[in-house]
Amino acid sequence: MEVEQLKAVSKNVRKDILTMLTEAGSGHPGGSLSAVELLVELYFNQMKFNPDNTTDPGRDYFILSKGHACPVLYSVLSQLKCVDNKELCTLRKPGSRLQGHPAKDKNLPGIEVSTGSLGYGLSIGVGVALGIKSRQGANRVYVMMGDGEQQEGSIWEAAMSAGHLKLDNLCAIVDYNNLQIDGKISDVMGVEPLADKYRAFGWHTVEIDGHDFKQISKAYAEAKSTKSRPTMILARTIKGKGVSFMENNVDWHGKVPSKEQRDMALKELEK
Repeated sequence: MEVEQLKAVSKNVRKDILTMLTEAGSGHPGGSLSAVELLVELYFNQMKFNPDNTTDPGRDYFILSKGHACPVLYSVLSQLKCVDNKELCTLRKPGSRLQGHPAKDKNLPGIEVSTGSLGYGLSIGVGVALGIKSRQGANRVYVMMGDGEQQEGSIWEAAMSAGHLKLDNLCAIVDYNNLQIDGKISDVMGVEPLADKYRAFGWHTVEIDGHDFKQISKAYAEAKSTKSRPTMILARTIKGKGVSFMENNVDWHGKVPSKEQRDMALKELEK
């Protein structure tokens, strides 16, 4: 898919995110909007993923460690026709398959594991990647984490293991929008120099603009070609990307727009 097509899909994904969160009355717009381009490029151009057979043994695996950003994943799966678009408005409703964090037991196509408690997605990814290696499989594993999530100690146990085990079929992505629920990452608990830390743990590390499709595509390609090391993509992003009154505003980490604000945002996206 070409860049202009990817941009069109990304706009639709952002519209979905705003619509479903407003309908739900709760959720996390900021970190969902910041991850759009990273997931759109991954699912439409990079991963081995068959929407008609999401349990294909030859598939690549995606784990959303920052599970609270699930609206972006649900929308991407909807764009791929794994989920009916009308179902998106059941987000967080009792009995819905679209819970506030990805839930494996809801049998939603494309959800590999349940996530939500921050810090565990990378450990799961290491386990899956190691299992694939043990049977000499060709599948790849992608794990998306938040930047605030890097403050979790379990992340670094997993990072050490992945480097030691030379898991070159593992690619991690940090959605680095520099804001978490309590404020700036640097104020809550600084994680820099993050790139150097992952390099010290034996990772191939790439730093990119997480909204630039050319840079994103190049980073994923670099991950595929890197041997004997896992790859970390540190993607600099903007929290609330695409909606001017949400961008770089920590208030929108876990607050949803009113119907009036949603309509304003949708009009802005159309422009």
